[in-house]
Amino acid sequence: MSLSEFTVQHPWKSDRRGPVRWLWSHVRRHPLYIVGALIGAFSNALLAGVPPVLAGQAFDALLADRTNLAALAWAAVLIALSQLVRGVLQMVRNFSSELIGQRLERDARDEIYASLLGKSMSFHDRQPKGELMARATNDVRELNLMFNPGLNLVIGSANFLIVPLIAAPRIHPALLLAPVGYLVLYAIVTWRYLRDLDPATAAVRREFGRMNAALAEAIDGIETVKGNAQEARETARFRQAVDAWRRAYVWQGDIEAKFVQLLLLGLVQTAALAHSLFLFRAGAISVGDVVAYNGLMLLFNFPTFVGQLAYAQVSSGVNSARRILEILNAETRLDENPNGYNAAMRGMVEFRHVTFGYDGAPVLRDVSFCVQPGQTLAIVGQTGAGKSTVAKLINRIYDVDAGQVLIDGVDVRDWDLAALRRQISIIEQDVFLFSRSIADNIAFGCEGADRAAIEEAARKAQAHEFIVGFRHGYDTEVGERGVTLSGGQRQRIALARAFLTNPRLLILDDSTSAIDSATEDRIQRAIEEAARGRTTILITHRLSQIRWADQIVVLKKGRVAAVGTHEELLAQSEAYRAIFAGYADYE
Repeated sequence: MSLSEFTVQHPWKSDRRGPVRWLWSHVRRHPLYIVGALIGAFSNALLAGVPPVLAGQAFDALLADRTNLAALAWAAVLIALSQLVRGVLQMVRNFSSELIGQRLERDARDEIYASLLGKSMSFHDRQPKGELMARATNDVRELNLMFNPGLNLVIGSANFLIVPLIAAPRIHPALLLAPVGYLVLYAIVTWRYLRDLDPATAAVRREFGRMNAALAEAIDGIETVKGNAQEARETARFRQAVDAWRRAYVWQGDIEAKFVQLLLLGLVQTAALAHSLFLFRAGAISVGDVVAYNGLMLLFNFPTFVGQLAYAQVSSGVNSARRILEILNAETRLDENPNGYNAAMRGMVEFRHVTFGYDGAPVLRDVSFCVQPGQTLAIVGQTGAGKSTVAKLINRIYDVDAGQVLIDGVDVRDWDLAALRRQISIIEQDVFLFSRSIADNIAFGCEGADRAAIEEAARKAQAHEFIVGFRHGYDTEVGERGVTLSGGQRQRIALARAFLTNPRLLILDDSTSAIDSATEDRIQRAIEEAARGRTTILITHRLSQIRWADQIVVLKKGRVAAVGTHEELLAQSEAYRAIFAGYADYE
């Protein structure tokens, strides 16, 4: 088992053993900005402690001599300078945190996109597209927000907790009691708060993914929804998903509302004031010390108030990282086998006792046949007989459960997967076109093809005439999945794509089903021309194509019922005669 069919090499390798390790493997690539964020955070907190200390000193100086305005002036100047420097360092901290967050989002998005492209079809068959999109967009965005403002505030506030511990003993050792007590209690209640918050933020991320999946499914199937007048039902279904997301958010909000650190802050600051006044009454500290100490205790306000937002943001980011890792670490049965067999394909295809099923449901059972290089093989059978599955096993969209599929005598699992697929072209009934120009769609899979080659391929596929009829010709943009074109136009563009790539093995999976009879005659001649010198496998209902095949394989309920030429099967196979009669009715 591997993590992907194909891997895209990055200049670094992320650590996928856990969400925190994965995040750190990305962040540590920016050491300069890490240092900038840490220095900025510590300096910001340290300089925030300067005003109360200087204010306390000025207080004592004025109490000692009310005419000593110079002490007050110097305190004001030093406070102003310290806060100016603090502002610059705070900008460095924020800039560094923002840059780390933005680069983390960029790199994580690149990594998950490459991973999704590399996953096998068996993986994608199990995953709702909307859920994948939620992880690749919203969850990745949460990683950025986790760093800024999330971790930026957490790290900054942690330094604010440290400053009173440093400054208070310099006033009087006993004054360390309140900040230490607060720090211990703060750590305990924050640990419990994060423990309760984690499942809530995980539920929010999970329910958002499900809501997005419901939306994507409804949009993807909008024609079916409208065709069956099911708008109200789908709206109700989506509302249920939104309600589930809302309930998760309310759960998270309920936990955040129980942020007892705010109550703890008030109690500790009250105790600190009482303690400092007690020491003042005892003559242990001055009035200025009382002012300075309680000013330092006010530094606890920042970590306490921002913690309610920051900790939730960090928890959400970690859960988003966990969801992204589920995709990155999802195993697939296929691998690219880059060191495998990669010779030029001659085109001999052989199935040896092949058995295969989807998720345990058998589709093909003990299927065996062989087609020689340059021959044309037709595969026929009733709906559900496993015809299209044969094509998906040849180019390793799926791997067999038992038996072997061999090309040129080499098991397809021993081929370099890229070399195998580059030499095979499959044209299916449901043609997928990208939201790009017609020329780009024809040239997909043949990088660097010039316009002359594209137009020649289109002429062979009988597509040139209708393409030049568009206002922008070959530069016409087609809608997503080619919805702006008819079924026959999409299939002819797919045929042109196959002609351009010049494959050694051509598989046509009911690829002319949406083409009218007049156009089919022209395409038939083009297919016959394309089939010369290469192995061609036809999965079709068209009798005109079945008849000229060198060999026909009849599938019945996933098994090979008969193999032979058209004449042989008509004479010998009852199953073929029944299918042939049905195809005649089809035409």
